[in-house]
Amino acid sequence: MKLLKGEDLDWAKQVIDVKKLPHYYMKLSKIRLTGLVVLTEIGGYLMAPTVFDPLVFFVAALGTGALSCAANTINQFFEVPFDSQMARTKNRILVKAVISPIHAVSFAIGCGTIGLTTLCFGVNGITTVLGALNLVLYTCIYTPMKRMSIANTWVGSIVGAIPPVMGWTACTGMIDAGGLLMGAILYAWQFPHFNALSWNLRSDYSRAGYRMMSVTNPGLCRRTTLRYSVAMLGLCSLAPVVDLTTWTFAFDSLPFNAYLIYLSYRFYKNSDSSSSRKLFRFSLLHLPAILVLLLISKKYYCEPNEEKDKQSKKRNIT
Repeated sequence: MKLLKGEDLDWAKQVIDVKKLPHYYMKLSKIRLTGLVVLTEIGGYLMAPTVFDPLVFFVAALGTGALSCAANTINQFFEVPFDSQMARTKNRILVKAVISPIHAVSFAIGCGTIGLTTLCFGVNGITTVLGALNLVLYTCIYTPMKRMSIANTWVGSIVGAIPPVMGWTACTGMIDAGGLLMGAILYAWQFPHFNALSWNLRSDYSRAGYRMMSVTNPGLCRRTTLRYSVAMLGLCSLAPVVDLTTWTFAFDSLPFNAYLIYLSYRFYKNSDSSSSRKLFRFSLLHLPAILVLLLISKKYYCEPNEEKDKQSKKRNIT
């Protein structure tokens, strides 16, 4: 065993390679997860039945992305002691002390400020409130709950369901059936996606003390995976009912949802690394496919002149 020398414990100045800062910030932001969040927000915006405003579209995506960067950074700040015990997260930059916790928190505060300010002054109030709610929900409720209760999965799914609703409200200024259905689809999708992912990480989660369904209640993990996969089929069938899409979407999405149910059933019956891995990989394809099919089958496309006519009629009535 190698013994530490006294000088090894002395304080040493942290030296940061400035050229690598963008890379470090991308790591803190969990850039791929942030990209998925922005993608779903964009999907919500594009599905809204009102005129497309390029500036609001860009500002809403920027604000949503900034808030996601802030949330993911704070999440890593809180979980350093636990991330260090997991093979999947032990090399995160805060665990390895590549940058200081103060630096990371300052970056998060900056991103959060930019995100909320951008949404407040560039989009509208309701989208700002949803963004602030999601930031608090993820950092102050979901993150600590992961070590307290398996209910964290349901709370985390709400966090994932809010961005498409934000996109919808950024475009329409209100929450209605179409926006809620977009959120519901994202909510249901996360169960087969995350449960399949967590199944092969049970030893890691157990070691770090996280109370995940796959660890504390494997049976429930399998059942909820199958239930919400079936729910995806039902929710997609509701899209034409609430005038979000034409009926072609219900039929076009059927093969994707049917195969998701099939893989979830395989996971429910076998519950091994192979079935969970196949389900997880397909879920990565399933969501983009559903979003593309939603856009293709969108029912109402509002042209700028039509929007002006609507506003003119409202003014005449009042």
